[in-house]
Amino acid sequence: MTTPLKRKLVIGATFCMIAVALIFAVTRSKHASGTPQGGSPDVEVARVEQQDVPIYGEWIGTLDGLVNADVRAQVAGYLMQQGYQEGAFVRKGQLLFQIDPRPFQAALDQSQGQLAQAKAQLANTKAIQVRTELDVNRYTPLAAEQAASQQDLDNAVQNNLAAKATVATAEAQIKSAQAAVETAQINLDFTRLIAPIDGIAGQAQLQVGALVNPSSGSVTSVSTVDPIKVYFTVSESEYLDWNKRFPTESTRETADKSLRLQLILADGSTYPHDGTFYFADRQVNVGTGAIRLAGLFPNPGNILRPGGYGKVRTAVRIQKDALLVPQRAVSELQGSYQVAVVDGENKVSIRTVQVGDRVGGQWIVAEGLKPGERVVAEGVQKVRTGMRVNPKPFAAETKGD
Repeated sequence: MTTPLKRKLVIGATFCMIAVALIFAVTRSKHASGTPQGGSPDVEVARVEQQDVPIYGEWIGTLDGLVNADVRAQVAGYLMQQGYQEGAFVRKGQLLFQIDPRPFQAALDQSQGQLAQAKAQLANTKAIQVRTELDVNRYTPLAAEQAASQQDLDNAVQNNLAAKATVATAEAQIKSAQAAVETAQINLDFTRLIAPIDGIAGQAQLQVGALVNPSSGSVTSVSTVDPIKVYFTVSESEYLDWNKRFPTESTRETADKSLRLQLILADGSTYPHDGTFYFADRQVNVGTGAIRLAGLFPNPGNILRPGGYGKVRTAVRIQKDALLVPQRAVSELQGSYQVAVVDGENKVSIRTVQVGDRVGGQWIVAEGLKPGERVVAEGVQKVRTGMRVNPKPFAAETKGD
């Protein structure tokens, strides 16, 4: 290796060492000369609040009519007319479908004619019975005075008894004819398929011209939807917990009546009308271990319809003196929960806590914190135990003030 090349290598190595030394010195100078405040990361902190908070339960709900009535044909015939608009509100007694009434009108006319004949027959038999009774009345004193034979009296008595039997038969025939008239009238009335209740009429399952009979299924349905019923299912433990807190029937009824149910609709909006508790089912589902409940919600304008889904929400209890922190302040790590607590000297300590229910955007802390302590709500990922931070008010907390 030549002397000039050696000299160049020595000079290059010297410059490299000088550069490394300068970089190290500058870095060390920054750490040494910078103030603690200037080197502390900015974080947003929130104070631990203590207050009474309602604990809400939330369940999936299914909407259904308060009363759902299927409209079925009770007689056989062809549908001649549809008398309602599908999906419209109908009144009790309003015509929905008309079955061809002509065969049933003819049957009614025939039964009415048979009734008239039976009445005429009864009048005739009564007249005969009156005559035979007169014969008995006439022959009785004559036979006593031996002015008439006993045989004539006996014949008159027998004729009178036969006439009475004929009258009874005619009266029975009248009742039978009257029953036939009533049956024919009922069948004629059944040709008018009417709304059994006030409510919303559903889609027609059969169209005009279709042949219907009692076994052809529902022609349409009508549902009462104001108020509308919402079914939801709670666990058996939730149901038992509620009843333990209100052990007597009177306290339980009062608590049930005081419940105010909220309904969160499928689009995420909250229904503007509160609902009330309606009933609890008679049994717990053995397959799911849950019990079905129902609530009633006002439905002006019939906006809500059966078959819809939503979430039923209500306050099931009040937790006294609950400690609240923003949910963002709580970190979950391998099944445990931690918060970063900032002390009076703005130093951080990582603390393990036990959490309870979530309330809106906050979390209830059961153990591990005290009222008034400050926790890091924004910037948790930047801190570690012993670090000094530059705390600022939590943005959500500032908006809430």
